[in-house]
Amino acid sequence: MSSFLTDASPVAVALLGLGGVYILLQLVLYLVVARRRSIASRSHGCKPVPRFPHRDPILGLDVFLENAKLARDGGFMERVQSRYAQMGRYTFTQLLLGDAIIHTAEPANIKAVLATQFRDFELPPRRKAAFGPTFGHGIFTTDGKEWETSRALLRPNFTRSQVADLETFERHIEKLIDRIPRDGSTVDLQELFFMLTMDSATEVLFGSSSDVLGTDASRERGVRFQDAFTYVTERMGLESRVGKLATLLPDQRFQESKNFVHEYIGDYIRRAVSLRKAGFVEKAAEGAAGRYVFLEELAKTSISEKKIQDELLNILLAGRDTTASLLSYVFYTLARRKDVLQKLRTEVDALGGAAPTFEQLKSMKYLQYTLNEVLRLHPIVPANARICVKDTTLPVGGGPDQKSPIFVKKGTSVAYQVYVMHRREDLYGADAAEFKPERWETLRPGWHYLPFNGGPRICIGQQFALTEAAFTTVRLLQAFKGVEPRDDAPFTDLLTLTAAVRGGTKVAMIPA
Repeated sequence: MSSFLTDASPVAVALLGLGGVYILLQLVLYLVVARRRSIASRSHGCKPVPRFPHRDPILGLDVFLENAKLARDGGFMERVQSRYAQMGRYTFTQLLLGDAIIHTAEPANIKAVLATQFRDFELPPRRKAAFGPTFGHGIFTTDGKEWETSRALLRPNFTRSQVADLETFERHIEKLIDRIPRDGSTVDLQELFFMLTMDSATEVLFGSSSDVLGTDASRERGVRFQDAFTYVTERMGLESRVGKLATLLPDQRFQESKNFVHEYIGDYIRRAVSLRKAGFVEKAAEGAAGRYVFLEELAKTSISEKKIQDELLNILLAGRDTTASLLSYVFYTLARRKDVLQKLRTEVDALGGAAPTFEQLKSMKYLQYTLNEVLRLHPIVPANARICVKDTTLPVGGGPDQKSPIFVKKGTSVAYQVYVMHRREDLYGADAAEFKPERWETLRPGWHYLPFNGGPRICIGQQFALTEAAFTTVRLLQAFKGVEPRDDAPFTDLLTLTAAVRGGTKVAMIPA
């Protein structure tokens, strides 16, 4: 070593010395931060949480590979719930490719992440990376001021007057009913529901429907758009779960689908912007039926065409998938629960065959109970996550009794499982796993019921989704007197960016 130092040039010696100083400084910094965190943890009364017993204690590949298989084959959320049961607690840590992730199904912790300590957490980088190539910078991909801008742009589309406009829904539901066989043969309602919500969402957002449920040749481009949109969201769901590993294999179909989605949306945007430049936007914004059209309103602002595209795609995702999945779960359940169907029918028959008004939908208590219960057992977004952007704490989960706070280091991901929380017997009773709409006669939801998230980022379109789902359910039960199951496969969820019924909602509809 002394010979090396003697023979080395002064520059090399200097670089070696600087390297040593850098390493020493990093070590000192690490120790200082660790001590500061230890003091902060003790001052808040924090206690540790246990780690899931991995077979691979270094990277956690055992759980990663198991999750990948379950996401592909089914049973993912059931296994997530069983891990909580295995741990015997509702907050613990689990490894994901070497990173320790905090998992929680505690209402108090979820409230802290989403509301009371909102500014301590942001969207995880993995989600932004998965959404970015297709959805750009919109309400589901941004934080801070940029997110606040997106929310302000979107909010006018979900005012009460817009949500209560049922004429748009009615036109598309008529096409849906025409697609359902009346001879008792099997139909996949889930497939039709995703077509329905694509048509209604594009009309509300763009001013013109994709007409996927239509019958003429003009629907072909809309069908291609729906197929492309579905594929990119499936791919985004995969990337959200496994990160950059999903990008190791080139996916030409994803690139082609993404490009067509942008092309399709771009045609609408360019048309709207050209109207603005020509001075016709005020008239266009009223639309053919004198209604609010989201795209036309955005075109009146000074935001770029790219920003308009990003916001349209972000809100289209929620506008299509949330309602379609909810309806799929509703009719999957009704086909197997004749008692629930009969109670709903009694309420629906009181309308005398007339289409319900917005006020009547809200007054149909058993219908509302049924939707609430479906969303409890089958939340459309069953799990979500945030990343901590500063050292902070969560209020419960630490220590043997799970009642002490826990310390959360900057950069730690917190995954919260609404699916698990919604099935907790200590929150919903011994019959928590049972589908029981009647529980909502007395149940008052708080932070233990989050089908649409909570806090500042609560879903601004929840009333739109619930209204469309309620209206569609009523109109279908007015057109058909019975729903029979045509699939005896064990139930499990299909997980992409949202949850749906794996294998579809295969039923026979009996005409009224």
